[in-house]
Amino acid sequence: MTERITALDLPAGELSEETERYLAVCREKLGMVPNVLSSLTFDEAKLKAFTATYNDLMLGDSGLTTLEREMIAVVVSSINKCFYCLTAHGAAVRELSGDPALGETLVMNFRAAELPARQRAMLEFAEKLTEAPSKMDEPDRQRLRDSGFSDRDIYDIANTAAFFNMTNRLASAIDMRPNPEYHAAAR
Repeated sequence: MTERITALDLPAGELSEETERYLAVCREKLGMVPNVLSSLTFDEAKLKAFTATYNDLMLGDSGLTTLEREMIAVVVSSINKCFYCLTAHGAAVRELSGDPALGETLVMNFRAAELPARQRAMLEFAEKLTEAPSKMDEPDRQRLRDSGFSDRDIYDIANTAAFFNMTNRLASAIDMRPNPEYHAAAR
């Protein structure tokens, strides 16, 4: 019996050799294909758009570390109560930080975590952008500059938070389930 990935019945479509190779690399590197990718195999164009955006945001050139980007994903997903992203990105925070407690603390309440002032400011910005985007103003951006972030970094923080707000909503709408492997990762 296969595990349910989402609440929707969207059978996988025909995928190009390039996409099949990409999924094979996921299996090789991660030991699985993340369900967020499997859930998009019904439409290769959507899968490619998602992976291109995700890879650029989370792995591309940035003044933010990969860990910081994952921290933003967890904090935004915590506010939105996105089961899939909390599980998957919580595992990434545990792995990248080497600190299982950090991933759990960010899931519950990032303010309880012992964080450098720079990261705290970054997460407060992501929190406000998630909860009250119309209230963002210049003092919010200036707090980030005062914490050592460049304007490019501020863009990357905002773009990462915005992406996870979008994916949280989609994951919640279709009841996307995390891969079981994420639950035990980096514990």
